Amino acid sequence: MKESERKHRILILGASGFIGNAIYKELCSYFKTFGTYRVPHKIFKNNNHFLQYNVEQDDVYEVLEATKPSIIISALRGDFNAQTIAHQHIAEYVLEHDCKIIFLSSANVFDAYSKYPSYELDKTFSGSIYGHFKIKIENMLLRLPKKKTAIVRLPMVLGAQSPRIKELRQHLADKTAIEIFPNIIMNVTTDSKVTQQIHYIINRNKSGVFHLGSIDLVHHDEYIKDIVTQMTSKNGVVYKHVYTTNEDRYLAVLPKFNKLPKHLQVTSQEVLLELNK
Repeated sequence: MKESERKHRILILGASGFIGNAIYKELCSYFKTFGTYRVPHKIFKNNNHFLQYNVEQDDVYEVLEATKPSIIISALRGDFNAQTIAHQHIAEYVLEHDCKIIFLSSANVFDAYSKYPSYELDKTFSGSIYGHFKIKIENMLLRLPKKKTAIVRLPMVLGAQSPRIKELRQHLADKTAIEIFPNIIMNVTTDSKVTQQIHYIINRNKSGVFHLGSIDLVHHDEYIKDIVTQMTSKNGVVYKHVYTTNEDRYLAVLPKFNKLPKHLQVTSQEVLLELNK
């Protein structure tokens, strides 16, 4: 066992969510790993490594004091104001302790830029409330010493149990229209690839900004249709074309400076293949 694997205590905030839970499952065999859950559930209640935490009601300090993490992975969801306060407290804790934070951000920090894909050092600029919120947390954490922060920007994350795939299944079952955006060019990834990449960032003690999307780009409408084709052989699937702009608009995060090794990179075709397993 590596020294880093022996010494790290990892706290995943939001470990009951789709991505947070995937990260927990990836790391718990290698590190002393703790997670938080929001809604009481027998699976989590019976696991001594899970703590109940409601970002709107509870003080994150109590969770930090109880787990004493050396790495905090933030996959939190919930009220943006409450999350902002929680991350202020987390930043204070990281500054005062031998601790690092890995923050799961989003391609939406660039959603006001439309003409090009975005790279790690590009200036963030968002037109959405969600993107603004992610930028606010990023800027707060980037003021910490460089070695203490890793910002992980994610595109659309897919997986058998991902909210997007569940939503598509529901539309197919209900025979309702599936929204597609013909002018959006994006990249994608899977929960399993993201968890491997985060494991690597921990093992190699990496810091800075990471763009963890597929190395190639796809059109939203074509890609969703490819996924649906894998899910059903039936004809007559209803699509609703949504045009937010007359020109192609990019919502893609590509790596240029913090590239991960080849075996940790992914293509949109590999994502499709994984969804078909």
